[in-house]
Amino acid sequence: MALDASRTINGTFGEVWYDGEWLTNIKSAEAAVEINKEEIQRAGTRWVAHKVTSLTGSGTMTGYKITTEFIERIGQVADDTKGPFVTSIMMKLADPESFGAYRVRLKGVQFDSIPLMNYEVGSIVEEELPFTFTGYELEDKIQAQ
Repeated sequence: MALDASRTINGTFGEVWYDGEWLTNIKSAEAAVEINKEEIQRAGTRWVAHKVTSLTGSGTMTGYKITTEFIERIGQVADDTKGPFVTSIMMKLADPESFGAYRVRLKGVQFDSIPLMNYEVGSIVEEELPFTFTGYELEDKIQAQ
């Protein structure tokens, strides 16, 4: 079967949703689950087997700096009377020319750093938000609109 190049998914149609709002300032996003394993030595073979022992979810969002909302929310952990900011994020990829689209809801999202200040004279300010998460739901393929 030959590849129909028009059906490859274009990242331009990626979206990140937070608290019911599309974060139009986000220009790149990624999330992955690392599968952690322990090596298992077995008698009678030189082959090392592997046992899955844990999962680690992590990702990054990068976008144009437009507000201090995430500084304020992530920064609540610096207040000794409050806990860390824990939330969920919805990521969607829906190229209208592809065979469909899908969404991933990341659960238990906690950010890794507080983005206090970052700028370069003559440049648009961008913000990188690395995070970890503790679960996800992958929605079935949905039709692109």
